[in-house]
Amino acid sequence: MAAYIAVSALSHEGLVREHNEDSLTVGPWTLCATVTGNPQTLLFPLGPPCVVAVADGLGGHPGGEVASALVARRLAADGAGLEGEEAVREELQDCNRAVFAAAAGEPELAAMGTTVAGLVLMPGQAVVFNVGDSRVYQVAPDGLRRVSVDDSPPLPPGRHTTSVVTQTLGGSLGPTFVEPHVRTVPLAAGDRYLVCSDGLTDPVPEEELAQLLARPHDGTDRADGKAAFELWKAAIEAGGPDNITLALVRIDE
Repeated sequence: MAAYIAVSALSHEGLVREHNEDSLTVGPWTLCATVTGNPQTLLFPLGPPCVVAVADGLGGHPGGEVASALVARRLAADGAGLEGEEAVREELQDCNRAVFAAAAGEPELAAMGTTVAGLVLMPGQAVVFNVGDSRVYQVAPDGLRRVSVDDSPPLPPGRHTTSVVTQTLGGSLGPTFVEPHVRTVPLAAGDRYLVCSDGLTDPVPEEELAQLLARPHDGTDRADGKAAFELWKAAIEAGGPDNITLALVRIDE
């Protein structure tokens, strides 16, 4: 029986931000700087490379939603050709250059930037990547295992939103070099991953995320959608201080 990828995803502005600057890539499909009322579940065959990624436009900079949408759309367009770590690194370097090029000569977009984190899913393996503080977790039987690497210092006590990001795509007045975090992990039927912006992980502790994802799961698309909704609800109940974008990924047969 052929394996497939199930992705349950949503994107929301939260309770504080006036608009959504996050964007989402799921295979060739993108959701850019808009709001979904309920999780949407998409199914893809596990075969050609399939990208699932979240891009979080930098708040406090002009054009955050422009930068995140640009990166999400490039990943959607190029995703089927990203067959290994080197291809992913080159793609992220290209995305970085594209953000700077889009801002050149446009004063209203000066220093726009975005984080990005995601997976390229292929038979037997996944390439995990990120630049910035959006995250990728493996949902393991014993809890959450973070497989991305934050480009930000730890949050000080009492803070629920990230104030400093040490590396982004774009984000400065002149071109800068980025060193994406890229690694390959095994992939098998039954594996689950969470890809999300810091609008989820800043207000909701990892222990709570793990508890929500550890609830009985019957391995159906409906259960994935319910879990995605519960994660979003936890961020809203914690104050919803930032845009919230997340994708739950499951490999099944």
